[in-house]
Amino acid sequence: MTLKIKLLTCFSLLIFALSFAQMQKYSYQRALIGVQDPWHKLTLPDDIFEKVSPSLSDIRVYGITTKNDTVEASYVLKLNDEKVITDNVPFKILNTSHNEKGYYFTLEVPSKAPINNLQLAFKQFNFDWRINLEGSHDQKEWFSIVEDYRILSIKNAETFYEYTSLSFPNSSYRYFRILVKSAEKSELKSAKASYNTIKNGVFNDYTIKRMNIKDNKAEKRTEIDVELLRSVPVSFVKVYVNASFDYYRPITIQYISDSLKTPKGYLYNYRTLTDGTLTSIEKNEFKFNNTVVKKIKISIQNQDNQPLSINKVDVKGNVYDLDIRFNEPATYYLTYGNALAYKPYYDLDHFIAKTPDTITSINLGEEEAISKTPKETTSPLFENKLWLWLIIIVIIVLLGGFTLKMIQVK
Repeated sequence: MTLKIKLLTCFSLLIFALSFAQMQKYSYQRALIGVQDPWHKLTLPDDIFEKVSPSLSDIRVYGITTKNDTVEASYVLKLNDEKVITDNVPFKILNTSHNEKGYYFTLEVPSKAPINNLQLAFKQFNFDWRINLEGSHDQKEWFSIVEDYRILSIKNAETFYEYTSLSFPNSSYRYFRILVKSAEKSELKSAKASYNTIKNGVFNDYTIKRMNIKDNKAEKRTEIDVELLRSVPVSFVKVYVNASFDYYRPITIQYISDSLKTPKGYLYNYRTLTDGTLTSIEKNEFKFNNTVVKKIKISIQNQDNQPLSINKVDVKGNVYDLDIRFNEPATYYLTYGNALAYKPYYDLDHFIAKTPDTITSINLGEEEAISKTPKETTSPLFENKLWLWLIIIVIIVLLGGFTLKMIQVK
């Protein structure tokens, strides 16, 4: 074999070793199946989240070329969450009046823009009113939009809660008339009209492995412990209450961030996902940022009321997608599992708008643990302790011999 061939062989082996070492920083890999185009979409499966960092910063897409080079494919991580686009619509309050039915407020929308939401603010607090909303083109003929829509305000030393937002089907009228069905005076402080466009998110419904409901009488609260099958990204909790009466209870939703084992059992540290109000007039749906969790704690403050009967709890999470750009042919793998990995920064992050509208999806192969090259360890000079004792004895004998000679010389 010539020197040139030997050098080329050594260089190829070195490149392969370096390529493999790059992937060895991660603990797991899964083959990408069906890579054929420059762009592909990959939906992250639920079972990956127990092994990635909470920030998802350790996700990489590596490929091994036919020359044993390692290439990295850039990607855009997309969260399929719900998006609300609000277009404010200008209007003016024409007049206010009242009769035996209640108090009327007439609004004029100068443009032809439709609206589907009204945010109302009143000078009064602590009310429970019903509202009718009508629309008209000429203020002569009125058409019903919503009837008996309930709005509520509670303000005291402990809490402040208002539900005064009207949502209704898209309506395009020149005039809108609000009737507040109340014998007591209602003064409209301000109102905001808007057209809200909602882009629905894509959710995974998670199976609950275990749920325990406990009424803590000493603390006057109901505690619901929910355990999922595995750690997954959660962003939505819905509580189903079985009650034929009105209720209003503060609620806090937390998750277990870490735990400490003690002789008396585990001590858990909780972090708050969201807090709000459990009421009989809303859907009791609570949304928050996607957070990877396995155990959730829901606390309902009952104050001096009887505990509510909880039927069930729904837990959901938004789906994550990777839009991946492949620059060259290779065998590609999704790699993950490195708590020290930093978030990748790609040029692609600045050109997200140029991502193709239609991208074909690819699948993942089975998970494989990435084997680690064992670290070289230096063997001790004397692995057998018998050798060490023999050397010590020899040294002692020699030292004793030298000592006797020195005594004889004297």
